[in-house]
Amino acid sequence: MTDKRSPEEIRKAVREHYGTAITKGTGGCCGPQPQALDPAAARRYEELAGYRAGETEGLPDGVTSFGCGNPVNFAEIKPGQTVLDLGSGAGLDLILAAKRVGPAGRVIGLDMTPEMIATCRRNLAAAGIANAEVVPGEMEHMPLPDASVDWIISNCVINLSPDKEKVFAEAFRVLRPGGRVLIADIVTNSLPEEYRDDLSAWVGCLAGAPEEDEYLQLIRAAGFEDVRVIDKMTYDEASLGTLANDACGCGASDRAIDRGVIARFAGKVASARISARKPERG
Repeated sequence: MTDKRSPEEIRKAVREHYGTAITKGTGGCCGPQPQALDPAAARRYEELAGYRAGETEGLPDGVTSFGCGNPVNFAEIKPGQTVLDLGSGAGLDLILAAKRVGPAGRVIGLDMTPEMIATCRRNLAAAGIANAEVVPGEMEHMPLPDASVDWIISNCVINLSPDKEKVFAEAFRVLRPGGRVLIADIVTNSLPEEYRDDLSAWVGCLAGAPEEDEYLQLIRAAGFEDVRVIDKMTYDEASLGTLANDACGCGASDRAIDRGVIARFAGKVASARISARKPERG
């Protein structure tokens, strides 16, 4: 899959979109801003994204998710471990992971959007989380030492990277031997190339989403083993319409994706939870 736009142009569009999303309350990559929904609709969205009843209750108001699937519930995170959350956003998965690792563990959030970083830090403080931090940086250049984390989680973010090979190479580098990855992300099945050449589709999680087989191969090529899809939800026409337009906001082009196009490609886009492991010898 190729794109005519430069990596920095794509990153700039993503930063601007998510900076606006968190400060103005617009939609994110893979879903609407939950706080913009009524309570019943917000709960349905949380359930769709894999958050259990009561799991998000009692958290600060600013703790929201722009994701497509809760990675923490599928990760076997243990007390005392170190977890890295790629694209930590407002901090929801960061907080949930921090509770899993306990006081002896550590959770690190990585994000490239200044507004998200500031919001996440406020949310961590408001939630009383002392064993988590968020640092600025790009997934393609992780500011962490080699073999320094036990788990990497990510929620609907890696698809936004214009250099996914580098992301997975960096993930392999910072994981300890035997370390694990649990990713929730968007994958496609026979999505035409013309659908991808649009920055609004990039920030809406569609243009940058690889084909499922390609995604798995990218992870294997980085050196990971036991790479598999452990859960997948395929979007129907209604949910794909939200993903492509309502969530995207189309801020980069002010052009919504035609509903006729959405109807043709319903069933070709899915949210997948993908697991992988760095070999013990790695």
